[in-house]
Amino acid sequence: MRGIALDIGSSRTRAWAPGAGVFADVPSGPVRRGRVAGSDSQLQLLRRLTASAPGGDGHDTVVMLTHPVLAAPEERAAARRLVDALGPVRVIAVDSARAAAAHAAPAGGGPLLVVDLGAQLTEVTLVVDGLVEDARLAEVGVDDLPASGGVPESVAGTAADMVSDLWRRDRTGAVRGALRRGVLVTGGGALRLDVTGRLAHLLRARIRLANDPSTSVVRGAGLMLASALRHPTGTVPRT
Repeated sequence: MRGIALDIGSSRTRAWAPGAGVFADVPSGPVRRGRVAGSDSQLQLLRRLTASAPGGDGHDTVVMLTHPVLAAPEERAAARRLVDALGPVRVIAVDSARAAAAHAAPAGGGPLLVVDLGAQLTEVTLVVDGLVEDARLAEVGVDDLPASGGVPESVAGTAADMVSDLWRRDRTGAVRGALRRGVLVTGGGALRLDVTGRLAHLLRARIRLANDPSTSVVRGAGLMLASALRHPTGTVPRT
């Protein structure tokens, strides 16, 4: 049985396979704000990626597919149909925040705030005991920052506002505890020191950058996929 983890982002599509790690990191087809806008071209891309994936001929493949935390049911279904069109596959879906946490969460357990600074989306998620407790999403990303530079308020400020909103609605103290542990920042925007520096200032919290944050989601999904392949009867959320 072959396994592939896929992260279809607004800017890049990344693929991971057991024994190979991240074997593809290529421009996405028409994907806008996390939604697949041109399924034919994206399908052709996924077919090329799956054909080049190591680990067998693909007649029995498990795909771990990531999606934005707050993706609407119809958006998840559209992504599922896209992957189903690849042929004889079994699809397991996981949200991007839990995937990132699987890869880069600090040791010791406890609540975790995951801020995913993507190309066209910014997500803030509170993860408690491995489950999404609350989340916010904004359709703004590092692609929206001015090319001339300047203070990146449109992204850092938006992320900080979403964290503040989670805090105001939290009745358990989980957000406070997560801020004390440090905020896990993933996505390509995590490589922008002006963005992460401003975010740390606004939150007055320590920022934890994952190793190679732009691939944290697909690598975390890969870890979850490897577990599912070892324990095929395990309970992993699906679409």
